[in-house]
Amino acid sequence: MSQNEVPDYADVDYEDGADQTFEEYSTVQAKIEKAVEVTRRGLEEYENPAVMWTGGKDSTLTLYFIKEVAERYDLEVPPAVFIDHFQHFDELHDFVDRWANEWDLDVIYARNEDVGTYVEEHGLEPGDDIPISELSEHNQHHVREILEYEEDTFPFLLDTYVGNHLLKTVALNDALEDYDIDGVISGVRWDEQEARADETFFSPRHDPEIYPPHDRIQPILQFEERAVWDTFWHYVVPDTVEAFPDEGFVPESADDLPEGVGIEDVPISPKYFAGFRSLGSEISTEKTTEDPAWLQDLEDTTERAGRAQDKEDLMARLRDLGYM
Repeated sequence: MSQNEVPDYADVDYEDGADQTFEEYSTVQAKIEKAVEVTRRGLEEYENPAVMWTGGKDSTLTLYFIKEVAERYDLEVPPAVFIDHFQHFDELHDFVDRWANEWDLDVIYARNEDVGTYVEEHGLEPGDDIPISELSEHNQHHVREILEYEEDTFPFLLDTYVGNHLLKTVALNDALEDYDIDGVISGVRWDEQEARADETFFSPRHDPEIYPPHDRIQPILQFEERAVWDTFWHYVVPDTVEAFPDEGFVPESADDLPEGVGIEDVPISPKYFAGFRSLGSEISTEKTTEDPAWLQDLEDTTERAGRAQDKEDLMARLRDLGYM
Protein backbone atom coordinates (compact mmCIF):
# COMPACT_ATOMS: atom_id res chain seq x y z
CA MET A 1 0.00 0.00 0.00
CA SER A 2 1.42 3.40 -0.94
CA GLN A 3 1.53 6.10 1.74
CA ASN A 4 -1.49 7.94 0.28
CA GLU A 5 -3.61 4.88 -0.44
CA VAL A 6 -6.71 4.19 1.64
CA PRO A 7 -6.91 0.57 2.89
CA ASP A 8 -10.28 0.06 1.18
CA TYR A 9 -9.61 -3.65 0.71
CA ALA A 10 -10.44 -4.25 4.37
CA ASP A 11 -13.92 -5.71 4.77
CA VAL A 12 -14.89 -4.07 8.06
CA ASP A 13 -17.94 -2.28 9.41
CA TYR A 14 -17.04 1.28 10.36
CA GLU A 15 -20.39 1.63 12.17
CA ASP A 16 -19.77 -1.33 14.49
CA GLY A 17 -20.08 0.08 18.00
CA ALA A 18 -21.69 3.38 16.99
CA ASP A 19 -23.88 4.85 19.76
CA GLN A 20 -22.91 2.05 22.14
CA THR A 21 -21.45 2.20 25.64
CA PHE A 22 -19.68 -0.33 27.81
CA GLU A 23 -22.92 -0.97 29.74
CA GLU A 24 -24.31 -2.81 26.70
CA TYR A 25 -21.64 -5.48 27.24
CA SER A 26 -22.86 -6.41 30.68
CA THR A 27 -20.43 -9.19 31.59
CA VAL A 28 -16.69 -9.62 31.33
CA GLN A 29 -17.30 -12.65 29.14
CA ALA A 30 -19.37 -10.58 26.70
CA LYS A 31 -16.62 -7.97 26.57
CA ILE A 32 -14.00 -10.65 25.90
CA GLU A 33 -16.05 -12.26 23.13
CA LYS A 34 -16.37 -8.90 21.36
CA ALA A 35 -12.66 -8.22 21.80
CA VAL A 36 -11.81 -11.57 20.22
CA GLU A 37 -14.19 -10.91 17.31
CA VAL A 38 -12.72 -7.46 16.57
CA THR A 39 -9.15 -8.63 17.03
CA ARG A 40 -9.58 -11.56 14.66
CA ARG A 41 -11.12 -9.35 11.97
CA GLY A 42 -8.32 -6.84 12.37
CA LEU A 43 -5.62 -9.47 11.98
CA GLU A 44 -7.33 -11.04 8.98
CA GLU A 45 -8.37 -7.96 7.01
CA TYR A 46 -5.24 -5.79 7.05
CA GLU A 47 -2.03 -6.43 5.16
CA ASN A 48 0.37 -4.75 7.62
CA PRO A 49 -1.29 -4.28 11.01
CA ALA A 50 0.55 -3.23 14.15
CA VAL A 51 -0.46 -2.92 17.78
CA MET A 52 0.14 0.20 19.85
CA TRP A 53 1.85 -0.84 23.08
CA THR A 54 2.54 1.68 25.82
CA GLY A 55 3.32 -0.85 28.53
CA GLY A 56 0.11 0.26 30.27
CA LYS A 57 -2.76 -2.01 31.22
CA ASP A 58 -5.05 -1.27 28.27
CA SER A 59 -2.51 -1.82 25.51
CA THR A 60 -1.12 -4.89 27.30
CA LEU A 61 -4.63 -6.34 27.53
CA THR A 62 -5.05 -5.64 23.80
CA LEU A 63 -1.75 -7.39 23.14
CA TYR A 64 -2.96 -10.39 25.15
CA PHE A 65 -6.05 -10.69 22.94
CA ILE A 66 -3.86 -10.45 19.85
CA LYS A 67 -1.59 -13.24 21.07
CA GLU A 68 -4.54 -15.46 22.00
CA VAL A 69 -6.40 -14.87 18.71
CA ALA A 70 -3.26 -15.34 16.62
CA GLU A 71 -2.57 -18.68 18.29
CA ARG A 72 -6.18 -19.87 18.10
CA TYR A 73 -6.70 -18.99 14.42
CA ASP A 74 -3.15 -19.53 13.15
CA LEU A 75 -2.52 -15.86 12.41
CA GLU A 76 0.65 -13.81 12.74
CA VAL A 77 1.29 -11.60 15.76
CA PRO A 78 1.92 -8.14 14.28
CA PRO A 79 4.74 -5.87 15.44
CA ALA A 80 4.17 -3.62 18.44
CA VAL A 81 4.74 0.13 18.14
CA PHE A 82 6.09 1.75 21.31
CA ILE A 83 6.12 5.55 21.20
CA ASP A 84 9.22 6.66 23.10
CA HIS A 85 8.52 10.27 24.04
CA PHE A 86 11.67 10.53 26.21
CA GLN A 87 9.70 11.10 29.44
CA HIS A 88 8.63 7.58 30.40
CA PHE A 89 9.11 6.03 33.82
CA ASP A 90 12.28 3.91 33.75
CA GLU A 91 10.22 1.00 35.07
CA LEU A 92 8.03 1.19 31.97
CA HIS A 93 11.00 0.73 29.66
CA ASP A 94 12.13 -2.23 31.77
CA PHE A 95 8.63 -3.72 31.62
CA VAL A 96 8.38 -3.40 27.83
CA ASP A 97 11.85 -4.88 27.32
CA ARG A 98 11.08 -7.76 29.67
CA TRP A 99 7.79 -8.77 28.11
CA ALA A 100 8.84 -8.12 24.52
CA ASN A 101 11.54 -10.73 25.12
CA GLU A 102 9.21 -13.09 26.99
CA TRP A 103 6.54 -12.94 24.29
CA ASP A 104 9.02 -12.82 21.38
CA LEU A 105 7.60 -9.55 20.07
CA ASP A 106 8.94 -7.42 17.26
CA VAL A 107 8.90 -3.89 18.73
CA ILE A 108 9.10 -0.75 16.62
CA TYR A 109 10.35 2.16 18.74
CA ALA A 110 8.74 5.30 17.33
CA ARG A 111 10.68 8.43 18.31
CA ASN A 112 10.90 12.00 17.11
CA GLU A 113 14.65 11.72 16.68
CA ASP A 114 14.99 15.37 15.64
CA VAL A 115 13.67 16.60 18.99
CA GLY A 116 15.44 13.86 20.92
CA THR A 117 18.81 14.67 19.38
CA TYR A 118 18.46 18.38 20.16
CA VAL A 119 17.52 17.60 23.76
CA GLU A 120 20.48 15.25 24.19
CA GLU A 121 23.03 17.53 22.52
CA HIS A 122 21.98 20.50 24.65
CA GLY A 123 21.49 18.61 27.90
CA LEU A 124 17.89 19.77 28.26
CA GLU A 125 15.58 18.81 31.08
CA PRO A 126 11.76 18.57 30.87
CA GLY A 127 10.38 22.10 30.82
CA ASP A 128 13.38 23.65 29.09
CA ASP A 129 12.61 25.61 25.94
CA ILE A 130 13.39 24.35 22.44
CA PRO A 131 13.69 26.94 19.63
CA ILE A 132 11.34 26.21 16.75
CA SER A 133 14.05 27.37 14.34
CA GLU A 134 16.29 24.48 15.47
CA LEU A 135 13.77 21.86 14.37
CA SER A 136 13.81 20.02 11.05
CA GLU A 137 11.63 21.29 8.20
CA HIS A 138 9.31 18.36 8.85
CA ASN A 139 8.75 19.36 12.49
CA GLN A 140 8.59 23.07 11.70
CA HIS A 141 5.84 22.32 9.18
CA HIS A 142 3.82 20.58 11.88
CA VAL A 143 4.35 23.38 14.40
CA ARG A 144 3.70 26.32 12.06
CA GLU A 145 1.30 24.98 9.43
CA ILE A 146 -0.66 22.27 11.23
CA LEU A 147 -0.70 23.49 14.83
CA GLU A 148 -0.49 27.17 13.78
CA TYR A 149 1.82 27.79 16.75
CA GLU A 150 3.39 31.24 16.59
CA GLU A 151 5.82 31.36 19.52
CA ASP A 152 9.59 31.16 18.99
CA THR A 153 10.06 28.28 21.43
CA PHE A 154 8.10 25.47 23.03
CA PRO A 155 8.74 23.68 26.32
CA PHE A 156 10.15 20.16 26.26
CA LEU A 157 7.10 18.75 28.01
CA LEU A 158 4.85 15.93 26.93
CA ASP A 159 1.65 17.35 28.40
CA THR A 160 1.51 20.44 26.20
CA TYR A 161 -0.07 20.93 22.79
CA VAL A 162 3.18 21.22 20.81
CA GLY A 163 5.12 18.76 22.94
CA ASN A 164 2.48 16.06 22.78
CA HIS A 165 2.03 16.46 19.03
CA LEU A 166 5.73 16.34 18.18
CA LEU A 167 6.76 13.68 20.67
CA LYS A 168 3.82 11.33 20.18
CA THR A 169 1.65 12.07 17.15
CA VAL A 170 4.42 12.96 14.71
CA ALA A 171 6.49 10.02 15.95
CA LEU A 172 3.54 7.68 15.42
CA ASN A 173 2.59 8.99 11.99
CA ASP A 174 6.20 8.78 10.81
CA ALA A 175 6.35 5.15 11.94
CA LEU A 176 3.09 4.35 10.14
CA GLU A 177 4.57 5.75 6.94
CA ASP A 178 8.01 4.17 7.36
CA TYR A 179 6.58 0.70 7.99
CA ASP A 180 3.57 1.03 5.65
CA ILE A 181 1.16 0.16 8.48
CA ASP A 182 -2.47 0.03 7.35
CA GLY A 183 -4.25 -1.06 10.54
CA VAL A 184 -3.40 0.27 14.01
CA ILE A 185 -4.74 -1.93 16.81
CA SER A 186 -5.08 0.20 19.93
CA GLY A 187 -6.34 -0.15 23.49
CA VAL A 188 -8.55 2.93 23.77
CA ARG A 189 -11.78 2.65 25.77
CA TRP A 190 -15.11 4.46 25.64
CA ASP A 191 -15.08 5.32 29.34
CA GLU A 192 -11.56 6.80 29.41
CA GLN A 193 -12.23 10.25 28.02
CA GLU A 194 -15.04 12.19 26.43
CA ALA A 195 -12.96 12.49 23.25
CA ARG A 196 -13.05 8.69 22.85
CA ALA A 197 -16.71 8.09 23.71
CA ASP A 198 -17.88 8.15 20.07
CA GLU A 199 -15.24 5.78 18.70
CA THR A 200 -16.22 2.63 16.79
CA PHE A 201 -14.47 -0.73 16.72
CA PHE A 202 -13.10 0.05 13.25
CA SER A 203 -12.36 3.72 12.76
CA PRO A 204 -11.03 5.24 9.49
CA ARG A 205 -8.13 7.67 9.43
CA HIS A 206 -8.02 8.35 5.70
CA ASP A 207 -7.03 12.00 5.25
CA PRO A 208 -3.51 12.03 3.74
CA GLU A 209 -3.11 15.70 4.66
CA ILE A 210 -3.11 14.73 8.34
CA TYR A 211 -1.70 11.20 8.61
CA PRO A 212 -0.74 8.23 6.44
CA PRO A 213 -4.15 6.71 5.59
CA HIS A 214 -4.94 3.77 7.86
CA ASP A 215 -7.68 2.32 10.03
CA ARG A 216 -7.82 2.07 13.80
CA ILE A 217 -8.89 -1.32 15.19
CA GLN A 218 -10.10 -0.92 18.78
CA PRO A 219 -10.97 -4.26 20.43
CA ILE A 220 -11.45 -3.10 24.05
CA LEU A 221 -13.68 -0.05 23.65
CA GLN A 222 -16.34 -1.91 25.65
CA PHE A 223 -14.16 -2.43 28.73
CA GLU A 224 -14.40 -0.10 31.68
CA GLU A 225 -11.47 0.20 34.10
CA ARG A 226 -12.87 -2.38 36.53
CA ALA A 227 -13.39 -4.91 33.75
CA VAL A 228 -9.81 -4.43 32.57
CA TRP A 229 -8.47 -5.40 35.97
CA ASP A 230 -10.93 -8.27 36.37
CA THR A 231 -9.76 -9.66 33.04
CA PHE A 232 -6.14 -9.36 34.05
CA TRP A 233 -6.46 -11.22 37.33
CA HIS A 234 -8.88 -13.89 36.12
CA TYR A 235 -7.59 -14.49 32.59
CA VAL A 236 -4.38 -12.73 31.55
CA VAL A 237 -2.24 -13.45 34.59
CA PRO A 238 -3.35 -17.09 35.11
CA ASP A 239 -2.81 -17.76 31.39
CA THR A 240 0.63 -16.15 31.48
CA VAL A 241 2.10 -17.18 34.84
CA GLU A 242 2.36 -20.94 35.31
CA ALA A 243 2.48 -20.77 39.12
CA PHE A 244 -0.61 -18.55 39.33
CA PRO A 245 -3.94 -20.12 40.45
CA ASP A 246 -6.16 -20.98 37.47
CA GLU A 247 -9.24 -19.67 39.24
CA GLY A 248 -7.69 -16.26 39.59
CA PHE A 249 -6.29 -14.48 42.62
CA VAL A 250 -6.37 -10.75 43.32
CA PRO A 251 -3.32 -9.65 45.34
CA GLU A 252 -3.52 -6.79 47.81
CA SER A 253 0.10 -5.74 47.28
CA ALA A 254 3.31 -6.75 45.53
CA ASP A 255 4.09 -8.87 48.63
CA ASP A 256 0.77 -10.72 48.36
CA LEU A 257 1.51 -12.72 45.22
CA PRO A 258 1.27 -16.53 45.30
CA GLU A 259 4.32 -18.46 46.45
CA GLY A 260 6.97 -18.60 43.76
CA VAL A 261 5.58 -15.61 41.84
CA GLY A 262 7.44 -12.30 41.85
CA ILE A 263 6.26 -8.95 40.57
CA GLU A 264 8.57 -9.37 37.56
CA ASP A 265 6.68 -12.55 36.61
CA VAL A 266 3.35 -10.76 36.20
CA PRO A 267 2.55 -8.88 32.95
CA ILE A 268 1.41 -5.81 34.88
CA SER A 269 3.64 -2.76 35.30
CA PRO A 270 5.02 -2.38 38.84
CA LYS A 271 3.78 1.21 38.81
CA TYR A 272 0.21 -0.10 39.11
CA PHE A 273 1.22 -2.05 42.21
CA ALA A 274 2.64 1.22 43.58
CA GLY A 275 -0.67 3.09 43.29
CA PHE A 276 -0.57 4.66 39.83
CA ARG A 277 -3.68 4.28 37.68
CA SER A 278 -2.29 6.00 34.59
CA LEU A 279 1.29 5.93 33.31
CA GLY A 280 1.47 8.97 31.01
CA SER A 281 4.92 10.36 31.84
CA GLU A 282 7.35 10.48 34.72
CA ILE A 283 7.14 14.25 34.78
CA SER A 284 3.40 14.85 34.96
CA THR A 285 1.82 11.67 36.33
CA GLU A 286 1.30 11.08 40.04
CA LYS A 287 -0.12 8.20 42.01
CA THR A 288 -3.55 8.64 43.50
CA THR A 289 -3.14 6.54 46.66
CA GLU A 290 -0.72 3.92 47.96
CA ASP A 291 -3.17 1.13 47.14
CA PRO A 292 -2.63 -0.92 43.98
CA ALA A 293 -4.66 0.47 41.08
CA TRP A 294 -7.21 -2.37 41.03
CA LEU A 295 -8.06 -1.90 44.74
CA GLN A 296 -8.86 1.80 44.44
CA ASP A 297 -12.30 3.37 44.11
CA LEU A 298 -12.46 2.98 40.35
CA GLU A 299 -16.13 3.82 39.99
CA ASP A 300 -16.20 7.11 41.91
CA THR A 301 -12.81 8.60 41.09
CA THR A 302 -11.11 9.70 37.86
CA GLU A 303 -8.69 7.30 36.23
CA ARG A 304 -6.43 10.07 34.92
CA ALA A 305 -6.60 12.34 37.95
CA GLY A 306 -2.83 12.00 38.30
CA ARG A 307 -2.20 13.49 34.86
CA ALA A 308 -1.82 17.14 33.95
CA GLN A 309 -5.32 18.40 33.24
CA ASP A 310 -4.33 20.78 30.44
CA LYS A 311 -3.31 17.80 28.34
CA GLU A 312 -6.64 16.10 28.90
CA ASP A 313 -8.46 19.28 27.82
CA LEU A 314 -6.59 19.19 24.50
CA MET A 315 -7.46 15.57 23.81
CA ALA A 316 -10.07 16.12 21.11
CA ARG A 317 -7.82 18.45 19.11
CA LEU A 318 -4.87 16.08 19.42
CA ARG A 319 -6.94 13.15 18.22
CA ASP A 320 -7.97 15.13 15.15
CA LEU A 321 -4.27 15.31 14.30
CA GLY A 322 -3.69 11.58 14.65
CA TYR A 323 -3.14 10.96 18.37
CA MET A 324 -4.63 7.80 19.87
